[in-house]
Amino acid sequence: MTHQSVTGVRPTPAPRKYNFARRENLYGYLFISPWLIGFFLLTLGPGLASMALSFTKYNILRPPQFLGVDNYVYALTKDKLFYPSILRTFYYAVLSVPLGVLGSMFLAILLNTGVKGITVFRTFFYVPSLVPIMAAAILFGWLLHPDFGPVNAAIRGLFNVAAPGWFSDRRYALPSLVLMSLWLSVGGTRMIIFLAGLQGIPQELYEAASIDGANAWHRTRHITIPLLSPTIFFNVILGVIGALQVFTSAFVTTSGGPAYATYFIGLHIYYQAFDYLSMGYACTLAWLFAVVIVTLTLIQQRFSGRWVFYYGG
Repeated sequence: MTHQSVTGVRPTPAPRKYNFARRENLYGYLFISPWLIGFFLLTLGPGLASMALSFTKYNILRPPQFLGVDNYVYALTKDKLFYPSILRTFYYAVLSVPLGVLGSMFLAILLNTGVKGITVFRTFFYVPSLVPIMAAAILFGWLLHPDFGPVNAAIRGLFNVAAPGWFSDRRYALPSLVLMSLWLSVGGTRMIIFLAGLQGIPQELYEAASIDGANAWHRTRHITIPLLSPTIFFNVILGVIGALQVFTSAFVTTSGGPAYATYFIGLHIYYQAFDYLSMGYACTLAWLFAVVIVTLTLIQQRFSGRWVFYYGG
């Protein structure tokens, strides 16, 4: 039996409330679904698979054979190339990261001016970062060729001395890779990040310091560098992680030589996996080095509070 109002007219039902929040959440998940699918299929899935394979003997041709922690024990106690490759990788990072960060910061300070045509100079310095690393390796292999490279020709012609062997000399091979990495990275994304950090510093601070008699060096030392310290820290973190993963430049130019002078941990993992088909052991090396990278990042994060200053924080 239907109830009616006193007037005998059935009341209009209240409009159904639509859950807009649920619809927005659905759209959000729909938009990020390509990234989520790629993450689970191409990152998380292979990562978990490599962790499982790190406890096995696996050469692709036969099913994995479970070994327990034998691969880890072998890497930490018997592999004669494991520790030297890690130390060599750290040496490369120690050379390239400070020089790259300081070079990018100095370049950003120079390019953070109102000089006419400054965008053209920014473009010129940014262009090398667009060069594929394979092309850069071939280019530097020609520039630094010990016999007919233009760099050695200039050294012999100007200074009349014996030119270095660069990539073919174990003393200069690793510094040559550092030189190539600086050419690729100093004016690239790291410089752009520094420019963004510089433009976020309030100009009132510089004006007040100028009124108090501070010169350019004092303003840089007491204003620019402290307020830029979060950006410096961010670039150092990214620089260290990127430098520790060095592979392509060494693989193309030296293949780890001469005499293991550029034999980094990335090359060690690659050769174990694809030259010796020791996929299980290569996964072990990769996870051990991943632990090293994460530990180093946490250490940097732990001690950042002593020198990183967050303005207005």
